[in-house]
Amino acid sequence: MGGIDGMDLGTFGIYTFDFEHQPAAQMRESIQELEKQGWRAFWMPELLGREALTHAGFLLSCTERLHIVNAIAQIWSREARWTHGAALLLADAYPDRHVLGLGFGGQRRPGTKPLAAMSAYLDEMDALEMLNPAPKAPVRRILAAYGPKMLELARDRTASAHTYHVTVAHTAQARQILGPDAFLAVEHAVLFETDPAAARAIARQHLAPYLNSPYNRTKFRRLGYAQEEIDGGGSDRLIDDVVFWGDLDTIAGRLRGHVTAGADHVAVQVIGIEPGQTAMPYWRELADALSPAHVNA
Repeated sequence: MGGIDGMDLGTFGIYTFDFEHQPAAQMRESIQELEKQGWRAFWMPELLGREALTHAGFLLSCTERLHIVNAIAQIWSREARWTHGAALLLADAYPDRHVLGLGFGGQRRPGTKPLAAMSAYLDEMDALEMLNPAPKAPVRRILAAYGPKMLELARDRTASAHTYHVTVAHTAQARQILGPDAFLAVEHAVLFETDPAAARAIARQHLAPYLNSPYNRTKFRRLGYAQEEIDGGGSDRLIDDVVFWGDLDTIAGRLRGHVTAGADHVAVQVIGIEPGQTAMPYWRELADALSPAHVNA
């Protein structure tokens, strides 16, 4: 459980946007604290300005054992040659510690479908003949995937898939598509709030961009949510399935549901944190709650 091509990420990891709002010194202090807590994997997006591969390189340089996962590096933010070259360097400099997560995104190109774009990008990467020294450790790749066809592409071209803002039911479906051997990592948002009205208000604010995204709307419809459950900020049922809220024991128990459903790894995103602040107190609690051995499961 938790391994990708021999790299052990543990059963649970951390996913966060928080570092987009922190200066380098604070990022260094935070990532080193997470390593001391025993977390084995740290996942970060590419969305608000920090470039994915330099971000990963900086965090790798600050730590000794922690695995750093791009989740995701947007394929249209850089050409395939430069993505591949950067991944080769990170694999050489930090063997068995970096995972290149790729996803559909970057500057929009009208008329291009996600599946075709990702397939072509992988084709270009695989066809490259690089003059740079080959690393002794392999480059690990993982694809962001929601729908059945993208999951199949992840299975066939990388043996690894990463899902985002999904339900436990989606995890079970994804495992069926991927088969028993492919690595499946699932991001899930959590909120330390026990008041239902307050929790759902914060969760709706967090989910608003996704509930208005055509790809995410299709994902939720495919999972059985009616159109009226997606519109208007999302039904309580949808909100509660996509954001686990409550006390520590409730959140930890619901996160384990993904593992039971077939996930190899769950990347936990604590929401409700103001920009510039840190979720560190909650990460400490989660480190203790998710595994007696400080998440080295």
